[in-house]
Amino acid sequence: MELTEREIAILDFERRPWEVNGPKERAIREKFGISPSRYYQIRDSLLDRVEALEYDPLLVRRLRKSRIKRRSNRYGIPQIQSPIR
Repeated sequence: MELTEREIAILDFERRPWEVNGPKERAIREKFGISPSRYYQIRDSLLDRVEALEYDPLLVRRLRKSRIKRRSNRYGIPQIQSPIR
């Protein structure tokens, strides 16, 4: 299954650097016409797809790592540190 235009737009949107909260949340509503919560649900589901990894491997890996860190902090799960950096 290929990525849709909207999914590609979301990945492209994530490449941009953002300030904390405000401007990105507003830009999500303006560009995609959805709530930030829904946007992040779609984005996180994209991170698990092979097509997204093939489209932009560096971005997807960075976002996956960030997601793991957020979940670990939220649920108090210690992160396993790889000896290779």
